[in-house]
Amino acid sequence: MHEVSELEKHLRRLKAVAIKIDGRPLDISTITSLDLSSDSVIEPVTFDSEEGKQIFRHSTSHVMAHAVKKLFPEAKVTIGPAIQDGFYYDFDIDRAFTPEDIVAIEKEMEGLIKQNSQFLRKEMPKEEAIRLFEGMGETYKVELISAIADDTVSLYEEGGFSDLCRGPHLPSTGSIAAFKLLSIAGAYWRGDEKNKMLQRIYGISFNNPKDLKKYLDFLEEVKKRDHRRLGRELDLFSINDEVGPGLILWHPNGAMIRKVIEDFWRNEHIKAGYKLLFSPHVARLDLWKTSGHLDFYNENMYSPMEVEGYPYEIKPMNCPFHIHIYKSNLRSYREFPIRYAELGTVYRYERSGVLHGLLRVRGFTQDDAHIFTREDQIEVEIEQVLDFILFILRTFGFEEFDTYLSTRPEKYVGSDEHWEKSTAALEAALKAKGLTYSVDEGGGAFYGPKIDIKVKDVLGRSWQCSTIQVDFNLPERFDMTYRGTDGKEHRPIMVHRALMGSLERFFGILVEHYAGAFPLWLAPVQLSVLTISEKNAEYAARLADLLTRQDIRVELDEGNEKIGNKIRKSSVRKIPYSVIIGDKEMAEEKVSVRRRNGENIGPFTTEELISFLREEIATRR
Repeated sequence: MHEVSELEKHLRRLKAVAIKIDGRPLDISTITSLDLSSDSVIEPVTFDSEEGKQIFRHSTSHVMAHAVKKLFPEAKVTIGPAIQDGFYYDFDIDRAFTPEDIVAIEKEMEGLIKQNSQFLRKEMPKEEAIRLFEGMGETYKVELISAIADDTVSLYEEGGFSDLCRGPHLPSTGSIAAFKLLSIAGAYWRGDEKNKMLQRIYGISFNNPKDLKKYLDFLEEVKKRDHRRLGRELDLFSINDEVGPGLILWHPNGAMIRKVIEDFWRNEHIKAGYKLLFSPHVARLDLWKTSGHLDFYNENMYSPMEVEGYPYEIKPMNCPFHIHIYKSNLRSYREFPIRYAELGTVYRYERSGVLHGLLRVRGFTQDDAHIFTREDQIEVEIEQVLDFILFILRTFGFEEFDTYLSTRPEKYVGSDEHWEKSTAALEAALKAKGLTYSVDEGGGAFYGPKIDIKVKDVLGRSWQCSTIQVDFNLPERFDMTYRGTDGKEHRPIMVHRALMGSLERFFGILVEHYAGAFPLWLAPVQLSVLTISEKNAEYAARLADLLTRQDIRVELDEGNEKIGNKIRKSSVRKIPYSVIIGDKEMAEEKVSVRRRNGENIGPFTTEELISFLREEIATRR
């Protein structure tokens, strides 16, 4: 017993939230009742680990549920897991929680934390637990327990509040050093829109107040960069319920940035040996049967429409069209690799609850490409695609990446042999390029394994963008062939590839990465020409016209406002440069130039200004 006591003291010094015994996570309190053999491996679980954060925040969600039940006894508790950035708990209550309610819940939680009640684990027969929660009126818990296959279930109690849970948990409520409830949202029970809408409260917790403050400051920065807010302020895009949720209306400023991105994308693909394609937005339903999408992707597809007696489907993917372009001619081994690229708009059904600005939409444009290769070319092609991806992402200002190799999912098509070959080719390419990667077991597409590359933005957040997928399956399903050196027919290998993922999502990421202050080459308006008085209007108009003819995107502000107001307006709109024209500038035939951050540079002659801007645009700084 003395050794256990010393162990407990040691764990407290480490601020452990739980322990692992032979790899099994357990409550710290369980060490007093365990028969620890000499070869048992005991590991502390601390908040610094992801597992520790999950335990810490799940314990906080229990305290939140306890507080809600004290304040709103009529509320029914459902589930309250830890998530990547905090925790939530869903409640069934016949009213909407208000901001005032959140303040009251936080205050009640503070009281429960001060009580420093132990988290006590209890195990009981399943039927007994059902009777217990039926007596409480907790019908959702009864439903959850009924679905458990085991005869025994575990509960956790703190301060008289019991909840169904596997655990482990913190030693006591007093271990929660700092927390904050963040937001309220609606959520369907079990994520099914046919079920009742519940009230979800999100929160965050830490093991010290300093880290909580740091995180809340981070959230404030995230709010400032929110692409939906900046989209309105900078007049980039909008979403209108009359048009349809998840469908993007590109405004002139957003459309100009999109044009610059598309022009760059197309030009670089032509240089890299790709042929550009365009394909229809709909096709006969049989096409999607052949591809397998109707069997494996149906839940993300829209209902078919009938045209002249045939069912047609709006496209969720571009690949079948590219395959038919390939099949429009007889192919020889000499033609390979064949690289097709398309900025193809596709449509996928997303539940309304997950739609989020540009980041989760129902209609979007993929920067799609399909490469058809011989088996001996596959690794080299994947290596070249990896180089291309990193070049594109770095050009847009991203320097940090997380790379994943995603393997065969539970539902898949094709032979195990082909899956193994595809996975081996992807892994070999990653190793050849010296890229560090993690394996995402079961994360592949239904037709093949893939490489996923996530970019990290200026705030350190990861965003899924690029993907490379090797596919032996579709060439088989569509009976694709080429004539080999032996004069016989062979199957090509197909590589699906996207660099940015979708223009909509990538654009949203760029907005937040730059906080709307785009580099000069991407900015919708690159320079504003501002007049000090009406006398300067004609000179300013000639300058604006000259710059426009030099392919510089210019906006002229010759209104009657004071120059200070014009400068502020240009800065708020995040225009990279402002040129100020007054009597002095006209007399000297030079211009004063101001950066959007307030720094004055110059003066410049017109020729010097054009050269200065062109150099910055060309280098894409």
